[in-house]
Amino acid sequence: MLSGQIADAFATVFAGELIDRFGHFKLWHAGGSFLVAISFSSVFGGCLPCKILGTNSSTVQTIGYSTFAAIFNVGWAATQVSHMSMVNCITLNPTSRVALASCRNAFTMVSNLSLYAIALAVFSVYDAKQSADVKIEYRWIAYLSIFIGCCFVVIFLIGTKEPELKLQVQCKDLSRISWAHWFKKVLYYQVALVYMLTRLATNVSQALLAFYVIDDLKMNHSSKALVPAIIYICSFMVSVMLQEIRWTGWRLKAFFTGGAIFWIFSGAGIFVLPSKLQSFMYILSITIGVANALMMVTAISMESVLVGEDLNGCAFVYGSLSFLDKLSCGLALYVLESYQAGVPAAMDNHVVTAGHFSISRCGLGLIPATCALLSAIITYTIRLPDRSRTLMEPLLVGS
Repeated sequence: MLSGQIADAFATVFAGELIDRFGHFKLWHAGGSFLVAISFSSVFGGCLPCKILGTNSSTVQTIGYSTFAAIFNVGWAATQVSHMSMVNCITLNPTSRVALASCRNAFTMVSNLSLYAIALAVFSVYDAKQSADVKIEYRWIAYLSIFIGCCFVVIFLIGTKEPELKLQVQCKDLSRISWAHWFKKVLYYQVALVYMLTRLATNVSQALLAFYVIDDLKMNHSSKALVPAIIYICSFMVSVMLQEIRWTGWRLKAFFTGGAIFWIFSGAGIFVLPSKLQSFMYILSITIGVANALMMVTAISMESVLVGEDLNGCAFVYGSLSFLDKLSCGLALYVLESYQAGVPAAMDNHVVTAGHFSISRCGLGLIPATCALLSAIITYTIRLPDRSRTLMEPLLVGS
């Protein structure tokens, strides 16, 4: 996973630079989607180098899976940066940009929920009784997800046009904005830290949630699907509601701070919640879902404010900020797993013992809350313009 995150980190920077230089968002999106589909199917299809070399050694498996994970993340970098950059080139209206970001986040939650629906269907049809059967189940889940995802990619590529604002900039033959232009801005570093901490909070919590629910709270195995589902549903609802707000710089900061406060209280609750009060986790999942939506939508919108009308450098902004996001998340998860591997046997199963807390409890309770606190402090120091323009038509209505 670390190799994939590192590959993704560097790929986002290069993808951003190339997209700014040559344009063609849809072409980059299509190429990245192709790499994602091929590499993702290869990861779940088994160790390809092992089959070629006729060996199942752990070294060959590590190299094989790491290679395809890196290819997957390179493709994902091209897809993500091109798609996020399109938002700024569709409109210059700040409120419309926030609405597009919230719409994007809402449908991200829909895709996450759709994955659970696919898994439920596969588990209902295919009754796995052995380890080999479980592998087949997850391969079917992966293949069906790839197929449905490719269908929506085709719809996206056919149903959208290259943003007119970007084409106008290219026709005017304006010079490309250099990296130094962004590095001289204090706002660039502030937004970069806020975005990195926001993604660190959401990604670490997502990675550790199942361990915490099952091993620490001793909840039913169905809860490791139900709790994330509640989070995604709440995030979707909040993301849709955020589209109807007339946005200013002050409101962006206020809503982000509100989301950070939700995460701080949620993290504190997770850290102290005993297993006998496990039902309260469903309440915490609601606050986490609200917090994730508020922080993610407003953090991405701050990136749009940073870009402004400098469309010839918008892809580099998203790419470079994603570099910090991927690298920090990869290192954080690597450190957590490395520490988990080195703890005593009594703590090996994420169990809370006298005077000790499990890795999943500390990681899920303290890391996102700390990131939320730091990002809220940084947000307070950011100076954002208070210009606001009304969104004339809701995004989910009309074309």
